[in-house]
Amino acid sequence: MVCRGVRGATTVDRNEREEILAATRQLLALMIRRNGIESKDVASAIFTTTTDVDAEFPALAARQLGWLDVPLMCGHEIAVPGSLRMCIRVLIHWNTDKPQGEIEHIYVKEANRLRPDLMKLPAVDWEELEAWIADHMAAP
Repeated sequence: MVCRGVRGATTVDRNEREEILAATRQLLALMIRRNGIESKDVASAIFTTTTDVDAEFPALAARQLGWLDVPLMCGHEIAVPGSLRMCIRVLIHWNTDKPQGEIEHIYVKEANRLRPDLMKLPAVDWEELEAWIADHMAAP
């Protein structure tokens, strides 16, 4: 088993706590489901936001999905002029037997323009995804 990186990114329309958490939960849910990730196999995860997203730590969304024992860290992306704004990125370090070529990196909403070469994601049923998230939310 080796440690592989799984990348993902999404965007928010507003710098508001609940929007940041909802968008990050959706992104993580897609990454988890498309790759078959189980939290016990996650070594760590790094979350970054553009500097205009600071109303909440996006890592809290992982905790809400039950990643209570996974080391998580948040930071800001470099503020490159002209780059995508209102963006949340995640890099999951995942212990897996999958070859790197089988890893599905997930880019949704406006973030899909960051890596159009990696976009294999079929249309997302957002209502079904939200039901899955509700089923997997950790008890408070």
